[in-house]
Amino acid sequence: MSTVAVPADVDVGPAGTGWPGGRLRPSGVGAGPAVRGSCAVTPAGGTPPVPTERPRRPRLHPLDRVAIGLALLGLGAVVTGLLPRADAGATLHRILPLLLFLGAVVVLAELTAVAGVFDVLATRLAITARGSFAGLFLLCVGFASLTTVALNLDTTAVLLTPVMIALARKLGVAPGPLAMTTVWLANTASLLLPVSNLTNLLAADRIALAPAAYAARMALPQLAAIGVTMAGLWLWYWRRGRRDVDRFTPPPPHRPADRLLFGTAVAGCLLLVAGILAGVEIGVAAAVAAGLVVAGFAVRSRRTLRPALLPWRLLVFVTGLFLVVQTLGRHGLDDLVSVLLGDAGGTAGALRAGGTGALLANLVNNLPAYLAGEAVLPPGDETRLLALLIGTNVGPLAVPWASLATLLWYERCRAAGVTVPLRRFVATSAVVAVLGTLAAVLALLVVG
Repeated sequence: MSTVAVPADVDVGPAGTGWPGGRLRPSGVGAGPAVRGSCAVTPAGGTPPVPTERPRRPRLHPLDRVAIGLALLGLGAVVTGLLPRADAGATLHRILPLLLFLGAVVVLAELTAVAGVFDVLATRLAITARGSFAGLFLLCVGFASLTTVALNLDTTAVLLTPVMIALARKLGVAPGPLAMTTVWLANTASLLLPVSNLTNLLAADRIALAPAAYAARMALPQLAAIGVTMAGLWLWYWRRGRRDVDRFTPPPPHRPADRLLFGTAVAGCLLLVAGILAGVEIGVAAAVAAGLVVAGFAVRSRRTLRPALLPWRLLVFVTGLFLVVQTLGRHGLDDLVSVLLGDAGGTAGALRAGGTGALLANLVNNLPAYLAGEAVLPPGDETRLLALLIGTNVGPLAVPWASLATLLWYERCRAAGVTVPLRRFVATSAVVAVLGTLAAVLALLVVG
């Protein structure tokens, strides 16, 4: 298993909370399982000391509590009749392929990280930049964007963040610029493919766009959003005077512990992207790609394959959220969102849809914001639906709870000992959210 020094005595493994990426846990030379309440050293020739306290039960992560709470609320709505069972059944039938995709792609991403793919690529970026911050900036933007596009935004936020922080410490530079690059691009680079964001999957399904057609429609908006993001990153985090040094010393190449597993993981990622672009059903494409990598680990590192790899809490979160938002829609939320969206079409209607999506995402969360907007827009109104999608993808940056990816990124930074200045984060992120949404919606109108 490849380890990531975040900080110097912490590594990332697949087992954990059930969210993508697992937990951060102490490690190091000679590190073993932690034993609470007992001494780690047995006196020579003596009897092991008696434990001084009882082992503590594992505590639920706050996001786990949210997931379980949403599931219980959704179930309660169905049981009490607030949400008719027929409607709930139709919703579950619609999201089943999405849940299959989410589960498979998270397993694929987890094992890809364990195989050392992210570590190898991040180190190679630093070597290629040859000590230049401008070069490293461009390469990190490309790396984070590509990860988001191909493996979805949660992979970038959860798995790439600790790798980037570890890379910054290896280079002897402040981790802030690299960490901000991951969280901003995890959101703003999630427009291009249906698999890049769960909201994209919903939108593509709603307007019946194949992956290639969807990508053609969203290519220019995606470039516009990334362009605004790059400008913000350079202005506020990467340019001279914002970083702590002018140059860095490139690190030595990272060697994967098992080259066969490394190659298998790379092949699995490429297979996923190729399958999606070829029009294979996303759940099937992700399951086949993940199955290939799982088979490789079954042969080479069977102990890595544990139940904790499957993100059951994430699946519970998504299922509960769908049911709760649908219930709220039947009892007043749809009317409110309809007023916010209005009836106008054309440029004004698209800008209003994008602004509504961004506003709602920062008030509640991007997924329920998209679901609420989708419920009141007619299926044939592709432009406003895609503008709403842009608002809920690019817009949820101003506050940490606006997207699940940002929440998971924030938790990763906290666990790695990286302080996020909240005022600066909110101020700069809000500007990028507004300008990025505006630029992407205008680009969508240019495409037509």
